[in-house]
Amino acid sequence: MSPAQIPDPYPTSHPSRASATRTAAALAATAASLAAFAAWTWGTAQPVRAETPAVAATPTPTPRPAMQQMGNNLNVLSDVAEAAVQSVVNISTTKLQRRQLAPEERMFRQFFGHHGDRDESAGSSLGSGVVVSADGLVLTNNHVIDGAATIQVKLADGRELSAKLVGADPRADLAVLRLDGKPMGLKAISLADSDKVRLGEVVLAIGSPFGLAQSVSMGIVSAKGRADVHIADFEDFIQTDAAINPGNSGGALVNLRGELVGINTAIASSSGGSQGIGFAIPANMVQPIMKSLLEKGRVVRGYLGVGIQALTADLRQSLGASGEGGVLVTEVQPESPAAKAGVLRGDIVVELGGKHVDSPQRFRNAIAQAGVGTKVALVVQRQGKNQKLDAELAEAPDPTTAQAGAPQKPGARGLEVLTLTPALAQQHEIPAELHGLIIADVHDESPAARAGLRPGDVILEVNRKAVSKSSELLDALNENHPATLLIWREGRAAYVAVMP
Repeated sequence: MSPAQIPDPYPTSHPSRASATRTAAALAATAASLAAFAAWTWGTAQPVRAETPAVAATPTPTPRPAMQQMGNNLNVLSDVAEAAVQSVVNISTTKLQRRQLAPEERMFRQFFGHHGDRDESAGSSLGSGVVVSADGLVLTNNHVIDGAATIQVKLADGRELSAKLVGADPRADLAVLRLDGKPMGLKAISLADSDKVRLGEVVLAIGSPFGLAQSVSMGIVSAKGRADVHIADFEDFIQTDAAINPGNSGGALVNLRGELVGINTAIASSSGGSQGIGFAIPANMVQPIMKSLLEKGRVVRGYLGVGIQALTADLRQSLGASGEGGVLVTEVQPESPAAKAGVLRGDIVVELGGKHVDSPQRFRNAIAQAGVGTKVALVVQRQGKNQKLDAELAEAPDPTTAQAGAPQKPGARGLEVLTLTPALAQQHEIPAELHGLIIADVHDESPAARAGLRPGDVILEVNRKAVSKSSELLDALNENHPATLLIWREGRAAYVAVMP
């Protein structure tokens, strides 16, 4: 019998034929579901469709946010990276390093006719920066250019240019540079609204790790509002697991729209290399600082005039505080905006501008960024009851000028000193409980230099009396007899005699 004459063992009405049909339909439906899942996960341009016309394709689900940014084309990631690196620069600096000579070194130098108590040498450092305007403004970290004698910037196209410092804000670790010569063809990056950054959002870190310019790494936003890292006075970091290494400082953290989300600043690492925890200053914190530096040459921040601390569980219980969050007012400065608004020591600030207060650091940031002259609404909890207060913010005093001032020169024995403020103590890693004067400079060939005093030493006492004002030191040094100083250096206290 020919093949065409072989009867069908399973006619259409046969149960096995119906089972086979159902199996085929189920397999087709499964294939359609897998195709839709692939389109949802990978953002493919066209989901694979089942060939069986009897089975309808499952509608593609709405893409997740990260995929929405990338659209239906995975090449967008490369497009964003290739465009963003054009705005990221390599920064190299030279810094004059001054070192106090040991007595043996001074004798050796004097034998060969060289004089002086200090040695100077040129050091160098590498970092990154971001071009933010077509006329040559570059953002970077303050610690990248701090103390630099010269600043060189290498653009993505290979051009090398000199740059000058427009202004710096050590308290937030930001600096603004301007490229010399008004270079043409600069590709400036736009700044994002960093408040809209979401946890899990895909970001790119671009910079010069270990001097390898225009390096790109990818990760996600791991956390927002990190304000307890103790890197700077004002912190509101975006945390990311995108690889950030030495040399990335000052570089760009970019979203998948090619916008600057933040300035890469630091890593949390026990080895000095990336361990998946990096921090970036958010763009919304960068913008007002940059504007203030450009317009005024310094950063102007809002000031309420209160000392605050976090509320522990024990404090909350002992004070009878209700609710969660809030910050405890420990002091109110006389004639300050807080004093005029009626804030009292012991108040618990629970709201600022209609927003819940959850930490001292974020409260300080919000006041600082609100700016001078801004009217803010406070809700304070006092004796278990909430009260609404209104305050108009003043200008925050600069701790380097208002509290410490420029180096105060006693005018005797070659010492220049500063009042030791909390900011200076943190900067120089000096215990917070120490009070006195920090030596800013020691003049060559002076009695102070011959006594072995160094910049960074803390003067605790003069002639066995505690000292906190330069005038007290000046009075002692102007007398025509040896002055006995108690100094603190590298964790130890010692007496030093400074001759007239």
